[in-house]
Amino acid sequence: MSDDPRIQSAAVALLDAVARRIEATERLAPTTNDAALLAAVARTAAMVLDAEAASVAIHDPTSDRLVFRAAAGPHGNAVIGLAIEATAGIAGYAFTTGQPLAIADVAADPRFDRTLAEATGYVPRSLLATPLVDAQGTVGVLEVLDRRNGTFSMRDLDIAGALAAEAVVIVRAGTAARNTTSLLRDALVDLMRSADPASLDEAAIDSLVSRATSGLATDDDDPTWRLADRIARLREIDPDDLELAIDWLDALLRRGGRGGRPGWSDGRA
Repeated sequence: MSDDPRIQSAAVALLDAVARRIEATERLAPTTNDAALLAAVARTAAMVLDAEAASVAIHDPTSDRLVFRAAAGPHGNAVIGLAIEATAGIAGYAFTTGQPLAIADVAADPRFDRTLAEATGYVPRSLLATPLVDAQGTVGVLEVLDRRNGTFSMRDLDIAGALAAEAVVIVRAGTAARNTTSLLRDALVDLMRSADPASLDEAAIDSLVSRATSGLATDDDDPTWRLADRIARLREIDPDDLELAIDWLDALLRRGGRGGRPGWSDGRA
């Protein structure tokens, strides 16, 4: 690995571009087979536990956030794609401690983040949360909201734990190739090993990848990512509404093509 700062700077820029394309692909295509399976887990949890709603949030190690990947019940579509701090609210408590919990009155619990709940359009009265955990660690949280008859019991926690175990299997099977940092690092190591094994410097590669991906962890509020999250959910709406979204994007691109932002074009000669 060259020590020339110009070469390293160019390498970081290239890796940053690749990393952002990987992240965009993941955000724009969350409805893969594992997402469908996680949605089935959420629906099953809501049905078996006779609850109003359920959701599955998966930990994103790049941003250190919990990202809601599946949901069932009212406002389920609104929560998908929402990212929260890994320590936020009751979901964050279950994730960071690895402990399941059932709360009969969430409004009275200091761990409950009402602002976060309001952002999803659904504020629960009672809640069950159980971590998605196995021998390798914790990968997310299953939450079940508002049992219709009574409050959540210890038996309910056991049932939710069994469903969480199934979700862990789904997540482990689907995320191996999706960790941006690991993907870039492994690709560079393989490249250097095949080109010149004697010059392989894994510490230098780690440093380059870290520099290239550091912006991703703090960039979650970037309008580009927020737009990608919304676009990922467009496949769930009515085709007529989708046409309206396309018309709106065309208008935005025409506005940019008139000089609003360099590099934007409406496609006309």
